[in-house]
Amino acid sequence: MEPLKEMFNKAFYQHFANSFASVNPHFNAAVFIKAVTKNLDELSLNARLRNTSIVLQQFLPAAYEKAIKVLYDVAPLLPTGYTALVLPDFVALYGKAYFSLSMEALRDFTSLGSSEFAIREFLKTDFKKTLTVMHKWADDKDHHVRRLASEGSRPRLPWSFKLDEVIKEPALTTGILEKLKADETLYVRKSVANHLNDISKDNTAYMLQLVKGWDSTHPHTAWIIKHASRTLIKKGDQESLAIFNFEKEVKVRLDKFRLSAATIQLGEVLQFELQLTSEKTTPQKLVIDYIIHYPKASGELSAKVFKLKEITLLPGQEVKLTKQQLFKDLTTRKHYAGKHGIAIMVNGKVLAEKNFRLTL
Repeated sequence: MEPLKEMFNKAFYQHFANSFASVNPHFNAAVFIKAVTKNLDELSLNARLRNTSIVLQQFLPAAYEKAIKVLYDVAPLLPTGYTALVLPDFVALYGKAYFSLSMEALRDFTSLGSSEFAIREFLKTDFKKTLTVMHKWADDKDHHVRRLASEGSRPRLPWSFKLDEVIKEPALTTGILEKLKADETLYVRKSVANHLNDISKDNTAYMLQLVKGWDSTHPHTAWIIKHASRTLIKKGDQESLAIFNFEKEVKVRLDKFRLSAATIQLGEVLQFELQLTSEKTTPQKLVIDYIIHYPKASGELSAKVFKLKEITLLPGQEVKLTKQQLFKDLTTRKHYAGKHGIAIMVNGKVLAEKNFRLTL
């Protein structure tokens, strides 16, 4: 699999430079390509993104207002997706002194990739003023902009720094979430759910109290609440389980828990199976997860929870479950040889564990 950083490769920069040269006759494409690809192999994905913005600034008009106009002119010619983050990243680096113009640019550029990381640089500089704009964005007709309002203000946005202000006072972004709690677009709803899930990690009681006041009969809102509660449910948080009527006092027997092999090689699949039997005289609504304990480079184990099944078991009912787990290196996970663990968890309680070994 080609590394993600290869999105910013020489072919990309050739098209990128040609696009700028087509809208700005003063743009020296050949010199830009030479400068931006210097030591390219040594740079990570995010380092390539930032380097592109820094080098680009040297080839655009010195006046920020004129440079932004060039970005607007070239935007329709560039590929959408992660590489388009160069545009909002440029704004974040060089537009702090031009707040209104920069806010408008981030709003306009977010549909090409996302301005979620760039807006946080403005939150860092002037939190109150920037958040006021984001509250207005939550009413925007463009779903990309509405999503930016929620995603950019997440307390714990991955690949970015934490927003300590929101962690300390989650009510600061509640107005945004209230506006989007039944949004018609799944892209927005996912962000709202992730925002709430972030809040639940630091302010569990606040998050649960908030969603309890929402109309859970609305399908869009119900989806958000369920997805937002995933971390709490996996932890067996009793209040979260109660919201979705999951059984608090689980009475099940777990039998026939078997692994397909005691040792597997990287790139192979591990299959496991198990049987659950209800030992209760009333139906039990269950969420069944499994945990993989992966060793880190240090040898210390790190747990990752995966969803297996949600089911309602009737009195005395048996259910057999099987699952296959592929073990291969990903951009987000590197595997290490050695002892691994797998555990079965029902409504947040671990019922069984087994070990296996991975070889490289």
